[in-house]
Amino acid sequence: MASQALPYRPHNHQACVTQALADARAICRAQNARLTPTRERVLELIWQSHKPLGAYDVLAELTAEGQNAAPPTVYRALDFLQQHGLVHRIASLNAFIGCAHAGENHTGMFLICRSCGNVLELTAPGVSGAIEGAAKAEHFKAENVTLEIAGLCPRCQSESRHD
Repeated sequence: MASQALPYRPHNHQACVTQALADARAICRAQNARLTPTRERVLELIWQSHKPLGAYDVLAELTAEGQNAAPPTVYRALDFLQQHGLVHRIASLNAFIGCAHAGENHTGMFLICRSCGNVLELTAPGVSGAIEGAAKAEHFKAENVTLEIAGLCPRCQSESRHD
């Protein structure tokens, strides 16, 4: 995601969705993985906003669209998308967000606005390196690192100052 396309800045959000789907198709093709219509639709729903969606939110949307989906279908789709690096799970919210760096091996770091609910995937190589170095110093092999930072985005900070 370009630095201009932040969740709290106006941008062409449809471009985010279109790029995420194109990336997913290319990644799945390269990994010889099957991006079924249901998996693709689940990914598209997750990318509809910069707010994380829970599995039951996804299920409700699929049902509203007339699809005969059940919770296991949604959970399997989310598991597939997560395994292929297309979405991240935000544990503190028990929800999923599209991966802004699909296809890249990276530490998941997220700025979560506690007011509007938008999430920004953060890129901070220094932080990733520090975590990796600290783990190695303890002879620990980190396999999966996710950092979740709660606070207020610039827009919500501005709005709270004006109240």
